[in-house]
Amino acid sequence: MSQNEKIDMSELSGKTDTEHREHFSSVNSSRSITIPSSRPNEKAHNDLANEAGEIEHTEEIPPLPEWWLSKYLPGYSSKRMLKFKKPHTYYWAINLLAGLAILFYGYDQGVMSQVNLNDNYLQLMGIYPTTGNSRNLAALGGIVSVYYGGSLIGALIGGTIADRSGRITAIILGVLTSIIGAVFQSSAMNITWMCCARVVTGLGVGAIDAVIPVWSSEVSSHQARGSFLAVEFFLNIGGLALAYWIEIFAGLNSNKVMAWRTPIALQIVFLLTILVLIPFFPESPRYLAKVGRVSEARAVLQATRSGDVEAELRLIVRSVMHDRQNAHDNHYTSMIFAKTKTQRELRWRVVLSVWLQIMQELVGIGVITVYAIDLIQGAGFSLSESKLLAGFNDISYMFCVLFAVFTLDRCGRRSTMVWGAVAMALFLLIGGILDKYAQAEGPNKRMFGGAVVAFTFLYTGTFGATWLVTPWLYPTELFPTYVRAKGGAWSVVGWSIGNGVVTMITPFLFQAIGYGVMLLLFGLNIFVIPFIIFMYPETSGRPLEQIDDFFSNATSWNVFKASQQIRDQGFVDWQWTRKYKGGIEHEDVALETIDTKDESKSTQGPFTRLRRKASAAGLL
Repeated sequence: MSQNEKIDMSELSGKTDTEHREHFSSVNSSRSITIPSSRPNEKAHNDLANEAGEIEHTEEIPPLPEWWLSKYLPGYSSKRMLKFKKPHTYYWAINLLAGLAILFYGYDQGVMSQVNLNDNYLQLMGIYPTTGNSRNLAALGGIVSVYYGGSLIGALIGGTIADRSGRITAIILGVLTSIIGAVFQSSAMNITWMCCARVVTGLGVGAIDAVIPVWSSEVSSHQARGSFLAVEFFLNIGGLALAYWIEIFAGLNSNKVMAWRTPIALQIVFLLTILVLIPFFPESPRYLAKVGRVSEARAVLQATRSGDVEAELRLIVRSVMHDRQNAHDNHYTSMIFAKTKTQRELRWRVVLSVWLQIMQELVGIGVITVYAIDLIQGAGFSLSESKLLAGFNDISYMFCVLFAVFTLDRCGRRSTMVWGAVAMALFLLIGGILDKYAQAEGPNKRMFGGAVVAFTFLYTGTFGATWLVTPWLYPTELFPTYVRAKGGAWSVVGWSIGNGVVTMITPFLFQAIGYGVMLLLFGLNIFVIPFIIFMYPETSGRPLEQIDDFFSNATSWNVFKASQQIRDQGFVDWQWTRKYKGGIEHEDVALETIDTKDESKSTQGPFTRLRRKASAAGLL
């Protein structure tokens, strides 16, 4: 940073919003810099500003002591980092590598859907589901669900390693663990062997799932975090569909042993590719700044950004300075059993992350995709027809994810999830009613069955366009740098709990209530909508550091009250329930403007007032 670009942060404390803007205009008239306009705790802000002002060069931030295990673990090296002429090329390279890791996760999740139908596999595991015996149903669901127990533990371990030794190190260890698990799965000879192998694979996948979204969001710019992750999850569902169709063709082989072992073993190919490539990719610039390697963080930003990186680097450094004051809160237990104000803020974010992932499973995608063949068979189709229709459902599901690439950053997280849940509830309600008639004998049985399949396609497509990506993206935006990987781990904990419970009880549900499963899921989709509206603030388009400011200064769990608290404290911004419009860079959006609009609402009709309320809630 040149001398005329340095900013004395100590000069900023106590200034008004206007003085802030005049100061930054004199420093850099060609670029607007996002700095919070005020702080609720002026003394803490002044201390932080003075501390930052004492550091003339960001490279002088003292490094953190190295974790004792780090020297024994593989990790990132700036000397190995790939060099591309254009940052846009790096953008796609990182995107595709992260997508390959997520593709493996989708493949691994989808591979069991038809393995559970293989006669040789079922006989080897001692499972006879056609008898309807509760032991067989429990074993069938148990083999699938123990995987999520492993992923829960793996996420917590991976989050710890990512925060202490780096995101790249955690990804490498997760990949190695997954390879070991895949080898044991493909060679399993009994149910105990298979369950242990599934747990080991889950450990690795949990670490990968916890760290990959965090890593990819931290190396991407804040304007494109949603579309960035949406592309990755397009590949995720591509992995799900790929696993399914590989098993379809493998099932044509007369050798029933290889028909289930080969698809499981093929996931090793994806893992080896990731293992070879990941050491040559950049570490998270936020992690590098956190441990004092600021010059390396700048190099990563210069390689992955097309514009001036100094403003973003200053924001990151400011966040790191603040985070170091709260380093004692960097423990899983302190994030749950809160004693201090900072710990209570973190607990708020943990609850939001875990509950969002659980809600993602409550809306029913695990039931529909993992047990799609059973659902379609119940609607009156043969086994071979059900397999083909379930495979085409996966393909349509994959392409519907592409809608999220264009909508997540434009429409916002809240509106995407709310309207997605509304649409899915409608499709499940109609599908459940039609399924009742499809399961009854009658001349129109086939017609009703076809309609059930059509609404199943609509449901999974809507989920892919709305709810698939958001619960994975949202936690990467909630947490401050010093616990961001651990925050991602808590998200995977919620995903593991939701998936584990759902996959365990679903075989019993189909046997007990049949078509009522879809009606149950309809009710659960309605159930989650109020939580999104009242508990989850909009994060689309906001710098990660500004999101941290929101949670650090708001005290209410109700986002409408929290939004008002933020504005009352002097943060000139749109409501956090709305799609983000620019924050403090857009000073034309002032509190007085909002108040004037509110005062004029009495002169408007009921439809206009209703539309305004929906807009304020981020639903339009």
